[in-house]
Amino acid sequence: MGKTIERIAKDRGHTIVYINNDGSLNVEQAKLADVAIEFTQPDAAADNITELLTAGVPVVSGTTGWLEAKNKVDQIASSQAVGFVYASNFSLGVNLFFAFNEKLASMMNEYKNYQPRIHEIHHTGKKDEPSGTAITAAEGILKAYPALDGWTMDSESKGLTISAERMDPYFGTHIVSYDSSIDTIELKHEAHSRDGFALGAVIAAEWLPGKKGPQNMKDVLGL
Repeated sequence: MGKTIERIAKDRGHTIVYINNDGSLNVEQAKLADVAIEFTQPDAAADNITELLTAGVPVVSGTTGWLEAKNKVDQIASSQAVGFVYASNFSLGVNLFFAFNEKLASMMNEYKNYQPRIHEIHHTGKKDEPSGTAITAAEGILKAYPALDGWTMDSESKGLTISAERMDPYFGTHIVSYDSSIDTIELKHEAHSRDGFALGAVIAAEWLPGKKGPQNMKDVLGL
């Protein structure tokens, strides 16, 4: 993702002033940037974002698997009055998928014979399971299904079931399905490369300067 973001940012006329690949963030170097784009690892994301926001550097983050710390990070962005955009997926197509998903869920909840579920497929290097995109899709469905006990990866529970596969080469496939005894309705997004994710992150970085506090891709894209 880092290499793809670098290529697309340069193609759009931007200058990359600092790249960190070794895990030790140099905040003084990062402060040379108008915006930092953070795609790292779940165990490093919260600390990276906190250091950047505290230093006054707006942050776009696409790292997933660290959301237990997001409320604290949002509070830092608000208290520092520094822009922060987090998204589980920056792709325009995926964010349209999220909007369609919420609309479909609000319609399908009227038909109790259909049961929602989510399946996702990613490459074998994907660290977190389920994906952040699958969790965001689940949260969209749960808004319309308050009776469901959250999301779960246990098919025997009473929650909204998410299943996951890891195989190569997959850039990210997400399927929301509504199953009944007589048919199935599906909403699917399948990425063909990383370019869509990277372009969305760069667009968010272009939009973020001057904004204050936590934002999301609905804000960026006006959805």
